[in-house]
Amino acid sequence: MPRLITGYIRWVDAINYRLGRIVMYGIFIMVGILLWSSISKTFLLPSLWTLEMAQFAMVSYYILGGPYSIQLGSNVRMDLFYHGWSHRKKAWFDAFTVMVLVFYLGILLYGAFNSLTYSLGHFTGHPFQFAIDLVTAFFTGGPAGAQEVMGYIERSPTAWRPVLWPIKLIMVLGIFLILLQAISEFFKDIARIRGQEI
Repeated sequence: MPRLITGYIRWVDAINYRLGRIVMYGIFIMVGILLWSSISKTFLLPSLWTLEMAQFAMVSYYILGGPYSIQLGSNVRMDLFYHGWSHRKKAWFDAFTVMVLVFYLGILLYGAFNSLTYSLGHFTGHPFQFAIDLVTAFFTGGPAGAQEVMGYIERSPTAWRPVLWPIKLIMVLGIFLILLQAISEFFKDIARIRGQEI
């Protein structure tokens, strides 16, 4: 494999491995939130924020842990015929399914990015231009400049009413990292087909 591709694989795998090792401790954050929810509902006034915050923590946990799961091969797969195949046949099949995954993730990333720009107050049809304008306004005018570009900030319709752009930003980042990891896995499958190991 060319050095550029092996460098890409090592770079993406290193980032997703480190992030996955950090994010896996997010389970304790979720447990803490749900424990506080139970305590506050039993002994104190119920907290408005606990259910939604637990949902946000769970989304962050699985979407940022997704690339790590793919890297370790611990994602769920249907193993009806797969286990009896040769390594080369498995690599061919994995390469094909990863390309389907890359296509799906591309569409998912586009939708998540649209949703992120919508949550920042963009309601017309050009989310990428809005993002460029927002970043440019932030770097030239600071937070006040970015505030001029942003519109009405989307909030959750619940009683707590948190802003939604932080969790949508995490979703965009997580889907992007899953996409990078899927491409890395595709290159590894190609190397296996050629009889190489990376």
